[in-house]
Amino acid sequence: MTTPERLIESTRELLWERGYVGTSPKAIQQRAGAGQGSMYHHFSGKPDLALTAIRRTAEELRGVAAACLDGPGGAYDRVRAYLLRERDVLRGCPIGRLTMDPDVMADPELRQPVDETLDWLRGRLAEVLAEGRERGEFTAGLTPEPIAATVVATVQGGYVLARAAGSAAPFDSAVEGLLTLLAAIRAPV
Repeated sequence: MTTPERLIESTRELLWERGYVGTSPKAIQQRAGAGQGSMYHHFSGKPDLALTAIRRTAEELRGVAAACLDGPGGAYDRVRAYLLRERDVLRGCPIGRLTMDPDVMADPELRQPVDETLDWLRGRLAEVLAEGRERGEFTAGLTPEPIAATVVATVQGGYVLARAAGSAAPFDSAVEGLLTLLAAIRAPV
Protein backbone atom coordinates (compact mmCIF):
# COMPACT_ATOMS: atom_id res chain seq x y z
CA MET A 1 0.00 0.00 0.00
CA THR A 2 1.37 3.43 -0.93
CA THR A 3 1.87 6.15 1.65
CA PRO A 4 -1.19 8.16 0.50
CA GLU A 5 -3.31 4.98 0.69
CA ARG A 6 -2.04 4.22 4.21
CA LEU A 7 -2.85 7.79 5.26
CA ILE A 8 -6.36 7.60 3.80
CA GLU A 9 -7.11 4.20 5.33
CA SER A 10 -5.73 5.27 8.71
CA THR A 11 -7.87 8.40 8.63
CA ARG A 12 -10.97 6.38 7.70
CA GLU A 13 -10.45 4.08 10.68
CA LEU A 14 -9.70 6.91 13.10
CA LEU A 15 -12.72 8.93 11.99
CA TRP A 16 -14.89 5.87 12.60
CA GLU A 17 -13.33 5.22 16.01
CA ARG A 18 -12.73 8.74 17.33
CA GLY A 19 -14.52 11.29 15.16
CA TYR A 20 -12.96 14.32 13.52
CA VAL A 21 -11.75 16.17 16.63
CA GLY A 22 -10.31 12.98 18.12
CA THR A 23 -8.37 12.28 14.92
CA SER A 24 -5.15 14.23 15.18
CA PRO A 25 -2.59 14.45 12.39
CA LYS A 26 -0.10 12.76 14.74
CA ALA A 27 -2.49 9.81 15.31
CA ILE A 28 -3.01 9.48 11.55
CA GLN A 29 0.73 9.52 10.90
CA GLN A 30 1.41 6.97 13.65
CA ARG A 31 -1.27 4.57 12.44
CA ALA A 32 -0.15 4.96 8.81
CA GLY A 33 3.53 4.63 9.66
CA ALA A 34 4.15 7.90 7.81
CA GLY A 35 6.03 11.02 8.74
CA GLN A 36 4.64 14.53 8.95
CA GLY A 37 6.42 15.46 5.74
CA SER A 38 4.76 12.58 3.88
CA MET A 39 1.32 13.59 5.06
CA TYR A 40 1.72 17.21 4.02
CA HIS A 41 3.37 16.22 0.76
CA HIS A 42 0.27 14.30 -0.32
CA PHE A 43 -2.49 16.33 1.42
CA SER A 44 -2.78 20.02 2.24
CA GLY A 45 -3.76 19.21 5.82
CA LYS A 46 -6.14 17.30 8.04
CA PRO A 47 -9.33 18.70 6.41
CA ASP A 48 -8.14 17.63 2.93
CA LEU A 49 -7.18 14.16 4.14
CA ALA A 50 -10.43 13.80 6.12
CA LEU A 51 -12.49 14.79 3.08
CA THR A 52 -10.68 12.21 0.96
CA ALA A 53 -11.25 9.56 3.64
CA ILE A 54 -14.94 10.44 4.05
CA ARG A 55 -15.47 10.30 0.29
CA ARG A 56 -13.79 6.89 0.14
CA THR A 57 -15.95 5.61 2.99
CA ALA A 58 -19.08 6.97 1.29
CA GLU A 59 -18.15 5.28 -2.00
CA GLU A 60 -17.56 1.99 -0.21
CA LEU A 61 -20.87 2.17 1.63
CA ARG A 62 -22.73 2.91 -1.61
CA GLY A 63 -20.99 -0.01 -3.30
CA VAL A 64 -21.93 -2.46 -0.56
CA ALA A 65 -25.54 -1.24 -0.49
CA ALA A 66 -25.79 -1.31 -4.29
CA ALA A 67 -24.57 -4.92 -4.37
CA CYS A 68 -27.63 -5.86 -2.31
CA LEU A 69 -30.16 -3.47 -3.82
CA ASP A 70 -29.16 -4.17 -7.42
CA GLY A 71 -28.87 -7.92 -6.84
CA PRO A 72 -31.17 -10.74 -7.85
CA GLY A 73 -34.72 -11.26 -6.70
CA GLY A 74 -37.74 -9.11 -6.15
CA ALA A 75 -37.84 -5.83 -4.27
CA TYR A 76 -38.57 -7.42 -0.89
CA ASP A 77 -35.68 -9.86 -1.35
CA ARG A 78 -33.26 -7.08 -2.27
CA VAL A 79 -34.27 -4.87 0.66
CA ARG A 80 -34.04 -7.92 2.91
CA ALA A 81 -30.55 -8.65 1.57
CA TYR A 82 -29.54 -5.07 2.39
CA LEU A 83 -30.96 -5.30 5.90
CA LEU A 84 -29.40 -8.69 6.63
CA ARG A 85 -26.01 -8.07 5.03
CA GLU A 86 -22.87 -8.69 7.03
CA ARG A 87 -21.95 -5.66 9.14
CA ASP A 88 -20.09 -4.83 12.34
CA VAL A 89 -23.14 -3.69 14.25
CA LEU A 90 -21.33 -2.66 17.41
CA ARG A 91 -18.95 -0.38 15.50
CA GLY A 92 -21.90 1.32 13.85
CA CYS A 93 -22.09 2.90 10.43
CA PRO A 94 -18.99 4.91 9.52
CA ILE A 95 -21.13 7.44 7.66
CA GLY A 96 -23.94 7.51 10.23
CA ARG A 97 -21.43 8.13 13.01
CA LEU A 98 -20.17 11.21 11.19
CA THR A 99 -23.64 12.77 11.51
CA MET A 100 -23.02 12.87 15.27
CA ASP A 101 -19.73 14.73 14.81
CA PRO A 102 -20.40 18.47 15.21
CA ASP A 103 -17.20 19.45 13.38
CA VAL A 104 -18.11 17.38 10.32
CA MET A 105 -21.69 18.64 10.29
CA ALA A 106 -20.54 22.27 10.67
CA ASP A 107 -18.18 22.05 7.68
CA PRO A 108 -20.15 22.08 4.40
CA GLU A 109 -17.34 20.36 2.50
CA LEU A 110 -16.95 17.49 5.00
CA ARG A 111 -20.72 17.18 5.40
CA GLN A 112 -21.45 16.95 1.67
CA PRO A 113 -20.42 13.30 1.09
CA VAL A 114 -22.32 12.29 4.25
CA ASP A 115 -25.52 13.99 3.06
CA GLU A 116 -25.09 12.70 -0.50
CA THR A 117 -24.64 9.13 0.68
CA LEU A 118 -27.69 9.11 2.95
CA ASP A 119 -29.75 10.81 0.22
CA TRP A 120 -28.53 8.24 -2.33
CA LEU A 121 -29.41 5.36 0.00
CA ARG A 122 -32.93 6.64 0.64
CA GLY A 123 -33.39 7.29 -3.07
CA ARG A 124 -32.14 3.87 -4.16
CA LEU A 125 -34.31 2.11 -1.58
CA ALA A 126 -37.32 4.14 -2.77
CA GLU A 127 -36.60 3.09 -6.38
CA VAL A 128 -36.45 -0.60 -5.39
CA LEU A 129 -39.68 -0.30 -3.41
CA ALA A 130 -41.40 1.54 -6.29
CA GLU A 131 -40.29 -1.25 -8.66
CA GLY A 132 -41.83 -3.77 -6.29
CA ARG A 133 -45.10 -1.84 -6.16
CA GLU A 134 -45.21 -1.51 -9.95
CA ARG A 135 -44.63 -5.25 -10.37
CA GLY A 136 -47.43 -6.02 -7.93
CA GLU A 137 -45.09 -7.33 -5.25
CA PHE A 138 -46.34 -4.77 -2.72
CA THR A 139 -49.82 -3.38 -2.19
CA ALA A 140 -50.73 -0.38 -4.33
CA GLY A 141 -50.83 1.83 -1.24
CA LEU A 142 -47.10 1.51 -0.57
CA THR A 143 -45.40 4.91 -0.55
CA PRO A 144 -41.75 4.29 -1.44
CA GLU A 145 -40.08 7.43 -0.07
CA PRO A 146 -41.37 7.23 3.54
CA ILE A 147 -40.74 3.47 3.63
CA ALA A 148 -37.19 4.02 2.33
CA ALA A 149 -36.64 6.65 5.02
CA THR A 150 -37.93 4.15 7.59
CA VAL A 151 -35.45 1.52 6.38
CA VAL A 152 -32.52 3.94 6.74
CA ALA A 153 -33.77 5.18 10.13
CA THR A 154 -34.18 1.61 11.36
CA VAL A 155 -30.63 0.67 10.37
CA GLN A 156 -29.07 3.84 11.80
CA GLY A 157 -31.18 3.70 14.96
CA GLY A 158 -30.44 0.00 15.30
CA TYR A 159 -26.72 0.78 15.35
CA VAL A 160 -27.25 3.32 18.14
CA LEU A 161 -29.35 0.94 20.22
CA ALA A 162 -26.86 -1.91 19.73
CA ARG A 163 -23.92 0.27 20.78
CA ALA A 164 -25.83 1.48 23.83
CA ALA A 165 -26.65 -2.11 24.83
CA GLY A 166 -23.23 -3.51 23.93
CA SER A 167 -25.04 -6.18 21.96
CA ALA A 168 -26.21 -6.71 18.39
CA ALA A 169 -29.58 -7.92 19.70
CA PRO A 170 -31.39 -4.53 19.49
CA PHE A 171 -30.21 -4.08 15.90
CA ASP A 172 -31.30 -7.58 14.96
CA SER A 173 -34.69 -7.05 16.64
CA ALA A 174 -35.26 -3.76 14.77
CA VAL A 175 -34.41 -5.39 11.43
CA GLU A 176 -36.69 -8.35 12.20
CA GLY A 177 -39.53 -5.96 13.06
CA LEU A 178 -39.04 -3.97 9.87
CA LEU A 179 -38.99 -7.12 7.74
CA THR A 180 -42.22 -8.23 9.42
CA LEU A 181 -43.83 -4.89 8.55
CA LEU A 182 -42.58 -5.06 4.95
CA ALA A 183 -43.88 -8.62 4.63
CA ALA A 184 -47.28 -7.40 5.83
CA ILE A 185 -47.57 -4.95 2.91
CA ARG A 186 -46.65 -7.51 0.30
CA ALA A 187 -49.41 -8.15 -2.17
CA PRO A 188 -51.16 -11.49 -1.82
CA VAL A 189 -49.84 -14.06 -4.26
